[in-house]
Amino acid sequence: MLKDFYDTESKPITSFEAFYGPKKHLVDKCLVVFSRVIYSYIREKFSCTQIAEVGACNGNIPVWSFDHKGEKIAFYLSPIGSALAGGTVAEVNHITGATKFVMFGSCGSLDAEVTSGKYIIPTEAYRGEGLSYYFAKAKDYITVKKSDEVAKIFKELAIPYVQGRIWTTDSMIRETVNLVNKRKSEGCIAVEMEVAGVQAVCDFFGFDLYDFLAAGDVLDEGNYKVGELRDANHNPDKLTIALRIIERI
Repeated sequence: MLKDFYDTESKPITSFEAFYGPKKHLVDKCLVVFSRVIYSYIREKFSCTQIAEVGACNGNIPVWSFDHKGEKIAFYLSPIGSALAGGTVAEVNHITGATKFVMFGSCGSLDAEVTSGKYIIPTEAYRGEGLSYYFAKAKDYITVKKSDEVAKIFKELAIPYVQGRIWTTDSMIRETVNLVNKRKSEGCIAVEMEVAGVQAVCDFFGFDLYDFLAAGDVLDEGNYKVGELRDANHNPDKLTIALRIIERI
């Protein structure tokens, strides 16, 4: 069934032009923010201007820009989950022209010994969601293409990190013991909800995705730990790192 989702033999029924008009080119780079705290921090710290808006019947998503070291950078507060996050990236490209997306969020660790005290830079993402199958041929994992480039920047900045496979899932609280063990046996060190889908969208349209994660909880059978989740979600240190990446891409 999943193999039926990827169709490049026929054209889409509609297009972004039907909703937004002609494509715009206002910026080249964009921050994909998942934390409302970090989103508010950017708006307070920088002089921000709204440049576009993603439309939705349950509330529009404003896209802002600010000047950083002589360059105009876009950012927005992304919906959570692969389908919405990936779709929003595509819409933001159409209404702003951004093609380089720096995305940073939280995740659950599958191996605390490996991830403790380190940021996680995904190398591949298990496609445990639905969106990616519409944008890439069916297979279990999708390569996170800019992983080594992000790791090189982390090394240059002397920021502790680990590279490895991750698991993207659409369903919170369904990371069962058997599924966790299966993913761990394949080398996954973390689980989250966006990367596989967003990477597939970026590959399909020719965008660049630069992603890193902070582990907040630990999915360990009989010893689930959630103590670092707030910090992983909202610590502004992630913004500082994202801006250093923006400067180097």
